[in-house]
Amino acid sequence: MMRTIKILLVSILFIASSCKITQTGKSGNDGKKGVKKEDISTSAFFIDSTLVKKHLYTLASDEMEGRRSGTKGIEKAAQYIENEFKRIGLTNFEGLDSYRQTFTFTNRRSKKEIESANIIGVLEGNSKKDEYVIISAHYDHLGIGKPIEGDSIYNGANDDASGVTGVLALADYFKKVGNERTIVFAAFTAEEMGLIGSTHFGKGIDANKFVAGINLEMIGKTPSFGPNTAWLTGFERSDFGKIVQKNLEGSGYQLFPDPYKNFNLFFRSDNASLARLGVPSHTFSTTAIDVDKDYHKVTDEAETLNMTVITQTIQAVAKGTKSIIDGKDTPTRVVIVERKK
Repeated sequence: MMRTIKILLVSILFIASSCKITQTGKSGNDGKKGVKKEDISTSAFFIDSTLVKKHLYTLASDEMEGRRSGTKGIEKAAQYIENEFKRIGLTNFEGLDSYRQTFTFTNRRSKKEIESANIIGVLEGNSKKDEYVIISAHYDHLGIGKPIEGDSIYNGANDDASGVTGVLALADYFKKVGNERTIVFAAFTAEEMGLIGSTHFGKGIDANKFVAGINLEMIGKTPSFGPNTAWLTGFERSDFGKIVQKNLEGSGYQLFPDPYKNFNLFFRSDNASLARLGVPSHTFSTTAIDVDKDYHKVTDEAETLNMTVITQTIQAVAKGTKSIIDGKDTPTRVVIVERKK
């Protein structure tokens, strides 16, 4: 359980942290050989940790009832995300008259028809508005199940309220600092049922317009690489990860290739739906998935997560992908050759 004082002082921790991307000042030696501070004073680089906590605790609350697709709980989450998109000032995605992309699908297990919706908002680019970058996470989870020690709600705080929190925080950030390429912010439904929401989205787009996919999945815990690190799925499938690594040099934050090759994680999150179309779409994560005791359990609650890790990771994603957002770097396309079973 995370200590209360750690939550209350999280904003201060960012500034004092070894993750230099949160600091502001002139370039110079910071006391570590070969490491220089980033001059970020002109870009107002900051992710609001108070807002991060608000998003996470709201989306992972018992009131959302585990956010299973087709339930009242996920409808509450959808409304929350819509309201945040409206507050930020995002516009509708092409062909839609609202933030919702509503569709019906058949549950593979129950065979029942389910109506659900992807929640999509757009921040139009300046000089390259016809080139798209998508920032995504899934907002559904497992819902309500058999009680375990009196708890029956699978809150899905890390999986994937943390990722949706990142999407909302990045929408807020880029709205303030600007973007050359158009950014599509997507909260996908029914990921837990087989990437259904992102697959539906992919069927209706011109994939050639999408230059990169930034997917966030389970970013609430310290990874096996240690503090101020994250890992990226499908690292070897494009040069997306190398671009991010270069942009993070000197920041104190590091990105590593996915260390869990046997889990086939590149194809188990929503990035895969666009990657199969050729888009260099990858997932950022911080969780040691091989030993995580809360994965798909009722214990995946907000109190088990580290607010500092979440906020620093969101900041690192913003900084690491900025040259792509600005149109200075374009990742190589993905060629899919799926692993034989």
